[in-house]
Amino acid sequence: MDFELDEAQKSVQKIMREFTEREVIPLAEEIDRKQEIPLQLMKKLADIGYFGMRYPEKYGGTGLDTVSECIAIEELARGSLSVAFAATMQAFQCTDFIYLFGSEEQKQEWLVPAIKGEKFGAFCLTEPGGGSDLSMLKTTVRVEGDECVINGTKTFVTNGPMADWYITAVMAVKEKGFWGIDFVVVPKGTPGLIIGKNIPKSGLRGVKNCELMYDECRVPLKNALAGIGEGKGGAYLQGILAEIRLITGALGLGLTQAALDVAVEYAGERVAFGQPISRWQGISFKIATIATELEAARVFLYYAAWLMSKKIKEVGAFKGRMDPQVVKISSMAKNFACELAQRAVDEAMRIHGGYSMSEEMPVNRLWRDAGGLLWGGGTTEINNIIIVREIYRERKKR
Repeated sequence: MDFELDEAQKSVQKIMREFTEREVIPLAEEIDRKQEIPLQLMKKLADIGYFGMRYPEKYGGTGLDTVSECIAIEELARGSLSVAFAATMQAFQCTDFIYLFGSEEQKQEWLVPAIKGEKFGAFCLTEPGGGSDLSMLKTTVRVEGDECVINGTKTFVTNGPMADWYITAVMAVKEKGFWGIDFVVVPKGTPGLIIGKNIPKSGLRGVKNCELMYDECRVPLKNALAGIGEGKGGAYLQGILAEIRLITGALGLGLTQAALDVAVEYAGERVAFGQPISRWQGISFKIATIATELEAARVFLYYAAWLMSKKIKEVGAFKGRMDPQVVKISSMAKNFACELAQRAVDEAMRIHGGYSMSEEMPVNRLWRDAGGLLWGGGTTEINNIIIVREIYRERKKR
């Protein structure tokens, strides 16, 4: 088994590390303070190919594997979790369904401009009355002639205020529950689509989230991705959720690395009882534990990403149900990495002592941002349910 990154993966790591240090880290505190990511920074991410890394060259992408994708995301998250959250939404959730199920016309209209950073999208799944139980989705769709008519509400829509289109999860066949979900592209400016105000948050302040209301919102039937009522949307959603978990785990790796970096720097400079506090075991052991667990989390997550890439290569693309082994491992890797991020920022705060409460200290931003990792791709508890479910399914097959 070879744990070495290949040349393409090493190149991605180098490019993203240099970009993050040059373009992102110097702006991270300002982004948090002003609660806005400069559009120019998003354009620069497009220029280095971040938004197209998973897509073929024919659409302006570079066709990288899932491991490379996680490497890029980890490096970006090390600089700013807000930037990484917003940019990854553009690079994945709001474009992948268009690539998999969209017509060539739709790909040219939405995917290609998104890869170039000329247009932005949003992925609308979460609703005010529910989160993890997607079988109870309340946003509805009905077909009238050659139109889809949508009614409902979505909340915490990442990049919502800036988006040019919204990939909207709708309940097409209620009796099928999760497997009755479908997706429709709703362009900004569509009559009946109401964009709410930005939702203020304690962390991830640079990310714009809003509520969306659909009131007899009508779009052409051709905007339905994978059809309406055919059961393809739910199958796709299972696959995309597995990959969202890996991506969220990569975000967790980046945040953990950032927490380790600031802890090491501060502990090396802060003097107490006549020497840097890094020389006291009470501090140095915290650093050693974070560093050790980060290495373990990174190997685990990259293995999960490699496994997903392997399965995708075998079947071409997951347009059906995701491979059960990938579902289980991605849930495990996400939980491990994101729970580690919580512990890492907590320990970094303890190492900083009272100074950690100042918003002028980078560790304070990391601490506030960390909470966003707990919900992305499903909570720890939901992922544990998935893990146990797959364990028992495996036992039945023996």
